[in-house]
Amino acid sequence: MHLAERLEKDFVIALKAKKTEEVAVLRMLRAAAKNKQIELRRELTEAELLDVLAKQVKQRQESIEQFSAAGRTDLAQAEERELTVLRAYLPEPLGPAELADAVETAIAELQASGMKDMGRVMNAILGKHAGQVDGKELSTLVRTRLLS
Repeated sequence: MHLAERLEKDFVIALKAKKTEEVAVLRMLRAAAKNKQIELRRELTEAELLDVLAKQVKQRQESIEQFSAAGRTDLAQAEERELTVLRAYLPEPLGPAELADAVETAIAELQASGMKDMGRVMNAILGKHAGQVDGKELSTLVRTRLLS
């Protein structure tokens, strides 16, 4: 089942079950996807929908950090619950060994030799493993590998 179909199905189920928090999160996600669709003036591909989902997850993570720093644990906990709902739709993240292997493979395929090739390597990995990789972690790993 495609992600868009799964989102719609889960939204209807949550709506019927009166799960207000889940409905609110899925409604925001659907709105963000619809805005992206309007921006592109076409239906979203699976990768584009995953990108929208990843941005929503990142927004929640940043909000949690800011709320925690400000001492607003109540708001941080609410964002954490929303993040839990969103993460259920992300593909399984790559483990450290799989990520290192993906970096080595991409560097070998692209014949990357220095920092000038970092963007190409990053794009290749993010394209192949959309939604499965944390950008900061990947950046650090690629940078250390290319500098050695």
